[in-house]
Amino acid sequence: MTGTPDGFQGLQQLKGGNVRSKIKLIGVPLDLGQSHRGVDMGPSAVRYAGLAVRLANLGHEVWDCGNLSVPVRETLSTARDVAYLAAITRVCKGAYQAARDAVGHGFTPVFIGGDHSLAIGTIGGITEEEPAGVIYIDAHGDFNTPKTSPSGNIHGMVLSHLLGDGYARLVNLGRKGPKLKAEDVVLVGVRDLDPKERLRLKEQRIRVFTMRDIDEQGMGNIARQSLDILGHHSRIHVSLDADVLDPMEAPGVGTPTPGGITYREAQLLMEIIADSRRLSSLDVVEINPVFDNRNHSAMVVSDLTASIFGERIL
Repeated sequence: MTGTPDGFQGLQQLKGGNVRSKIKLIGVPLDLGQSHRGVDMGPSAVRYAGLAVRLANLGHEVWDCGNLSVPVRETLSTARDVAYLAAITRVCKGAYQAARDAVGHGFTPVFIGGDHSLAIGTIGGITEEEPAGVIYIDAHGDFNTPKTSPSGNIHGMVLSHLLGDGYARLVNLGRKGPKLKAEDVVLVGVRDLDPKERLRLKEQRIRVFTMRDIDEQGMGNIARQSLDILGHHSRIHVSLDADVLDPMEAPGVGTPTPGGITYREAQLLMEIIADSRRLSSLDVVEINPVFDNRNHSAMVVSDLTASIFGERIL
């Protein structure tokens, strides 16, 4: 492979022994969709944790494509609802194109964020030619709209935009209209919903597995049910928000919320998804080194990513 796609800064290839799959690592240092600063450093933290080498050692061919271009917040207008929306739209367009091109060339793209807003682009891009099921692993529902959101933060509106409700420029990003249907999505690990968001999830009949469900049924059952619900799809996109983990496990996240899943529960979920052999693409978002301890959270996320790509205990 020669040359670099538009928006990329450099290209580095790592090869394992017997190549199992081709993976593109794509950084998206976006911090405009939420209030807490620091998630723009997430791609660097995950790279520093050695993710590319971990994946190559598993036998994958790994291409690190650098980062998409993202404007620095301080260079934008103070009119947040105008400037940030325009900038987020531009970044998501880049992510859409990168996702579409990676899948089209036979790669499994791994997008490293950055805040969860980037998934409006990544999920749109990976579903352009063929639909996919989405396992959305997050402490939050991300199902607010500009009208219902208490904060106005776009990272809390991701799924709404993908299902066709929100700012027109984001709903119509890439190809026009919704990119997903309600039956294409399963949420796992939810424990913090806004009142109107809760109502909207029920109205749309989106399948949500809360922390209570995980406590009562166990992560193994939840993981298998999630895959069964999305059984009409041969491809699965996983969108992993690091805040799904309990802050005791991963303190360095964008929006920490008590009562999350454990390290071992997260590992089991990744392993069962890997066993399905249906993973087509991955987002890893909301790693915030500002709140972290010696890059611990990025190392945890690196562990989970290795597990979803086939790393095993035995």
